[in-house]
Amino acid sequence: FYDAPSPGAEPFVKVGDSVEVGQVLCIIEAMKLMNEIETDVSGEVMRIFVENAQPVEYGEPLFAIRPSRKR
Repeated sequence: FYDAPSPGAEPFVKVGDSVEVGQVLCIIEAMKLMNEIETDVSGEVMRIFVENAQPVEYGEPLFAIRPSRKR
C-alpha cells in the first residue's frame, strides 16, 4: 500500500478530503506491478485503515468513505 505517487510526495488523499468517482486513492503493488486504486463512490474520506508502505491482503479494507448525498 502506497499513499502517494512517489516517496516524499503528498498523499493522494487524507482523512477529511472529498473524493469523486474515479479519483485515485492509493497504489497497490502486486506481482511487481503498481496498480492505482480508484474510488467507486463520491464522498468524504472518514478513515484510512493502513499505513504507507504497509503490506495488505486481498479484500482488506483500506479506506472508509462516507458517500455524499445525491442532489
